[in-house]
Amino acid sequence: MRLLMISALVGLLVALPGQAAARMAFEKLTDFDFAGTTYYSVKNLSLYECQGWCREEADCQAAAFSFVVNPLSPSQETHCQLQNDSSAANPSAAPQRSANMYYMVKLQLRSENVCHRPWSFERVPNKVIRGLDNALIYTSTKEACLSACLNEKRFICRSVEYDYNNMKCVLSDSDRRSSGQFVQLVDAQGTDYFENLCLKPTQACKNTRTFANARMGVSEEKVAQYVGLHYYTDKELQVTSESACRLACEIESEFLCRSFLYLGQPQGAQYNCRLYHLDHKTLPDGPSTYLNHERPLIDHGEPIGQYFENQCEKSAAGGSLPGTQDKVDTGTLPVSLDTIEDPNLTNLTRNDVNCDKTGTCYDVSVHCKDTRIAVQVRTNKPFNGRIYALGRSETCNIDVINSDAFRLDLTMAGQDCNTQSVTGVYSNTVVLQHHSVVMTKADKIYKVKCTYDMSSKNITFGMMPIRDPEMIHINSSPEAPPPRIRILDTRQREVETVRIGDRLNFRIEIPEDTPYGIFARSCVAMAKDARTSFKIIDDDGCPTDPIIFPGFTADGNALQSTYEAFRFTESYGVIFQCNVKYCLGPCEPAVCEWNAESFESLGRRRRRSIESNETKSEDDMNISQEILVLDFGDEKREFFKADPSTDFAKDKTVTIIEPCPTKTSVLALAVTCALMILLYISTLFCYYMKKWMQPHKIVA
Repeated sequence: MRLLMISALVGLLVALPGQAAARMAFEKLTDFDFAGTTYYSVKNLSLYECQGWCREEADCQAAAFSFVVNPLSPSQETHCQLQNDSSAANPSAAPQRSANMYYMVKLQLRSENVCHRPWSFERVPNKVIRGLDNALIYTSTKEACLSACLNEKRFICRSVEYDYNNMKCVLSDSDRRSSGQFVQLVDAQGTDYFENLCLKPTQACKNTRTFANARMGVSEEKVAQYVGLHYYTDKELQVTSESACRLACEIESEFLCRSFLYLGQPQGAQYNCRLYHLDHKTLPDGPSTYLNHERPLIDHGEPIGQYFENQCEKSAAGGSLPGTQDKVDTGTLPVSLDTIEDPNLTNLTRNDVNCDKTGTCYDVSVHCKDTRIAVQVRTNKPFNGRIYALGRSETCNIDVINSDAFRLDLTMAGQDCNTQSVTGVYSNTVVLQHHSVVMTKADKIYKVKCTYDMSSKNITFGMMPIRDPEMIHINSSPEAPPPRIRILDTRQREVETVRIGDRLNFRIEIPEDTPYGIFARSCVAMAKDARTSFKIIDDDGCPTDPIIFPGFTADGNALQSTYEAFRFTESYGVIFQCNVKYCLGPCEPAVCEWNAESFESLGRRRRRSIESNETKSEDDMNISQEILVLDFGDEKREFFKADPSTDFAKDKTVTIIEPCPTKTSVLALAVTCALMILLYISTLFCYYMKKWMQPHKIVA
């Protein structure tokens, strides 16, 4: 028995080897059916046509394939059902037993090793095999557990057990067919057993793989007769001998061939070799399936044939035979998790919480960004292993290969890194792990956090190795995104030159992918010469005259106000200037009054921040934007070009906007043109008719 011992750290999740984009795969259940919503069904499709249809349909979540055996024929009539909703993904859902049923569930697995076979795993609900574990990991989803099996490099992962309640994933190099151990499936409510069907034919057994008559207390003739009627034939071919049929099963690559039925010498063009992905261990009732089977009512005289199943031989020494596929480059199991202590370690190194037993010391620093927490690690010697977010090892990790400087970015939004936030404090737990799968005593766990304090914009974080209660505090500064003002027309195009009365959208923007919100107050519209100004938003964030310039409303992270263009008497240029500050998350609106009516304007930060910052702080940002406002006919006046106050012509191109024609004027012009054309045609018609009707003069 090969058993990989795990260091006892209750509740810790460990990394899955390899990071890859999610790929589509399927799991299959034999003689089980789950409740689901069928949106399409069709008869007389093959098993692989049914599964391929579900693969191509984006709405298909599961496919139920069944076939009915007609004992009078005997023949198989198939029925394929595509389901856009299935209870198979619910761990508490109980499947129903259903004879001659293959239930296939679509999966998304993060592994480069997902095979191109119809299904990657065979699932047996609420079952486990005891005492044959090779590795234990904790991961949040069944898909991550199956991906771990496909990504495993230290040994050949033949089976998986996933405990949904405890998020416990067990990998094993044994399965139901392994020899040399007592293998038995036992009941385990809430835990499913999976067999890896992406194995190469030579990997199906630890040692030598043979095919022999199934010995299970039932006559060979009765077993072969049941197989011929109730097994779905994966592939048929014509061969010259039983050994050729055996070889075809051994080298089959489109599916993992577990058994075959040889019907004797070929007769004409008939197929005499049938290959199956099933064997008696795949069936839920095992040998009892054949024992309770009755003979067909009519005997057509067709040959019953000989049935052979895959068997795994036991090696003489109880281990792997030399040169077999179970030997891997990374060493044989069991793997010892006891780390070797470096004799050159000093007492100072042993007592440092940032150094481990191998003599590796970690210098961990955290940089708090707008959208992520960057964890930078430097080591005193090259590090091999992984760094990942606890609980999200499959979606938030970095593989480190012989490096003394590396970084992990923890996203602050979404579930990829599972960053937690409470009242402006974003926290996560990062694991520095030497081994690709398991955690050892040499690994380090750090608690990192970023506290966003908007009054001073200081960012603090702490990090704490889980075995040391002392918190290390380091101050940092955030990289606050710069705000900007944009003025858009009704078509959402940014403009620089407009006319009086044009409807405009005044926007104050910051990047969308940031945790900040903004508020604006003390907004002023000034003439270009700065001799005249008009406050449009007061110090509390309320509009001074909503008719001229309404209050701000929220549009995502931006503030916007829709107004009609205005200008000052003595200047064409209008400069807008606003005082902008940040909030962590959405800002609280100001309650404003105008003409005895109350309304809200997003022009101030949260009320508690206003009370503690009555005077203008150093964090206020003043931003401005300039726009040229013309009246009709201004572009034809000579002084417009010579006026020194209109400096726009010196450094930018001034776009003169002509008034656009209205729909009424366009329609009137079209009608006028149509009438003129009709009149012209009528005149020509009358002229030629009159000329045609005049009598011709006869010359004597």
